[in-house]
Amino acid sequence: FHGFRYVEVSGRVEEDAIEELTGVVLHSDMPETGSFSCSDPDLNQLQSNIVWGQRGNFVDVPTDCPQRDERLGWTGDAQVFVRTASFNMEVAGFFSKWLLDLEDAQAENGRIPPVAPVTGAGPLPKLDGGPAWADAVVICPWTIHRCFGDRRILEERWESMAGYIDFLERRFPQGIRSDPDLDPWGGFGDWVALDGTVRREDRLGGTPKDLIGTAFLSHSARLLAEIAAAIDRPAEEKRYRELSTSVRDAFRRRFVTPDGLVAGNTQTSYVLALHFDLLEEHERETSARALAHNVELHGHLTTGFVGTPYLLHVLTRTGRLDLAYRLLLRREFPSWLFPVVKGGATTIWERWDGWTEEKGFFDPEMNSFNHYAYGAVGEWLYGTVAGLDLDPELSGWRRARLAPRPPLHPGLPDPPLLTSARAELETMHGGYAVEWSIEGERFRFDARVPAGCSARVELPDGSTDEVKAGRHRFEIDLDAAKR
Repeated sequence: FHGFRYVEVSGRVEEDAIEELTGVVLHSDMPETGSFSCSDPDLNQLQSNIVWGQRGNFVDVPTDCPQRDERLGWTGDAQVFVRTASFNMEVAGFFSKWLLDLEDAQAENGRIPPVAPVTGAGPLPKLDGGPAWADAVVICPWTIHRCFGDRRILEERWESMAGYIDFLERRFPQGIRSDPDLDPWGGFGDWVALDGTVRREDRLGGTPKDLIGTAFLSHSARLLAEIAAAIDRPAEEKRYRELSTSVRDAFRRRFVTPDGLVAGNTQTSYVLALHFDLLEEHERETSARALAHNVELHGHLTTGFVGTPYLLHVLTRTGRLDLAYRLLLRREFPSWLFPVVKGGATTIWERWDGWTEEKGFFDPEMNSFNHYAYGAVGEWLYGTVAGLDLDPELSGWRRARLAPRPPLHPGLPDPPLLTSARAELETMHGGYAVEWSIEGERFRFDARVPAGCSARVELPDGSTDEVKAGRHRFEIDLDAAKR
């Protein structure tokens, strides 16, 4: 198979010589389950690009790209995209199969390579995949469990997950993963970030690799504790929760100043510290302000594969919905919509600078135009823009959180940049649907909850409600929402 957009026929071709040419779309059998649309046609095209990137790369394994001599099951790409993928399509069987491939590729000492299945050629099978890549062994099973509610994937992959975290604990006994004294390579860093990724001691800018590594070790150990609780392993839950806490302490000692600033001073540094709950409350306030200042100073995102999936979530939770929307709706380079508006993209690009008006195409040796990782923004579109999200405590969509966040922040233009949004999701319990619209001075929100299910509704004015199966409508004044 080969990924392409255009077919070129060259040479001496007589008129009408080609009677028929058919391109067959090939991907694993995954019924589409979710949809998103809104009043902005460019965002609708972005959603289409996300879905087509998933189709083109979910071919037996989650490949990084279908069009060059690679087509490998890169762990990092799969990890950042798994939540979005689980909304768009029924991927439980697909990921269950691939996570078995990942366990098959695992070394006897617990190490996880950066790709699975391993090809047996080159250096990749011998590497530890490193932060955010190898962590797919924990993050992907947990996400599939959260989205589809099946404990089996946690029970069946437990030894693989625990084996990798134990490997990291032995390798980095002080809790500083990717410590340059113990790991000269340190992983892929914040891959293709615009501010670079360097060693802590280089002091040249970018997000330090040991910061990324330590943040992900604390996060993955905490997830493993949650997994242990879900499958009734109380002793392991206690052990991994303690490990997560000790690594969190190590992170704060090495990377956080007494005032709450984070080493590297990059968007990704602050995003990881905030999203993975690595800071105390007074430090969170400082870091949130520093992140907002960084975004305002640049005027755009600078994050790579590691920071981008969490950036808009963190800005939203720290009270800067205005900045999140500005980044989402930005049309200039760099942004999600630049490839749509200026590049005519029909899939997601690997790099923000895959093509720019100023420099043209990036080096073709590392420049894919069908590479779904940055499509992880879909999770924010569905859960925040439209407002259809999992309940934070209950897995499997038996209960949902319906919390639309339209662009009504005081720091955003008035009238709003979006006037409507809609999302639907077919789950094992039935179909959810949400739709909101702004009409005059009223905000209207409609929701459908399937039989046997319930939802918590959180409206933009701060009011809440608990609803059961059926159709529901809510209306509020825009002035109240803006306050």
